[in-house]
Amino acid sequence: MNVVCIPAYNEEIKIKEVVKKALPYVDKVIVCDDGSTDKTAVLAKKAGATVISHETNLGYGAAISTLFDYCRKNNAEIMVTLDGDGQHNPDQVPDLVNVILKHNVDVVIGSRSLRDDKDLPSYRRTGIKIITSTINSATNLKVTDSQSGFRAYSRTAIDLIHPSESGMSVSTEILLKISNNGLSMAEVPITVSYTGNTWVTCYWNYVKVCVNKTSNVLLWNTRNHTFHIRFDYGHIVS
Repeated sequence: MNVVCIPAYNEEIKIKEVVKKALPYVDKVIVCDDGSTDKTAVLAKKAGATVISHETNLGYGAAISTLFDYCRKNNAEIMVTLDGDGQHNPDQVPDLVNVILKHNVDVVIGSRSLRDDKDLPSYRRTGIKIITSTINSATNLKVTDSQSGFRAYSRTAIDLIHPSESGMSVSTEILLKISNNGLSMAEVPITVSYTGNTWVTCYWNYVKVCVNKTSNVLLWNTRNHTFHIRFDYGHIVS
């Protein structure tokens, strides 16, 4: 069973569209409604998703952990995570899944940095570079986009990765667990759509997230090795 997993908090504007677009590519779409106060859960169900609800808002990482638990208990073969705000394009789900199926890779990350994305805000681009550089220095990984939430995990990865961070730092934590467990990893280019908050609000929120994530990278220690390849428009790049 291949599953798309969507952590969501107050995403009533886009969740129905995201679920419907993802359904044709997998056996099931699972939405973890993280204590939303709007109609996220109701609309996700109407669109065809299975909804798991947190009674209160526990954080992005807690939602990701719940989704991993679901996939383990239900023997999912491939788990794809993407955002519920319409930022990620569900039509690109096969791009990630096919790398796992054809190349026996454990984890595939959709990278914004592998495309010349002119719509990517400069503050995000800078933040991604800072965090990614720190992670690559702290591990033997060579990722280009450490903070992408558009990822695919094999059955092996699902079994081995048990996230514990409740907040946004879970994206970094998972990369460190990939390294520690010696899992193989690949990246594929993706496109991203950014809408919503004002530039100033987004900027300061992102600065705080970057500081938090970078601090966690410096605190965590990784020693094991992992095999890493990058798929650049169908070609394997070492």
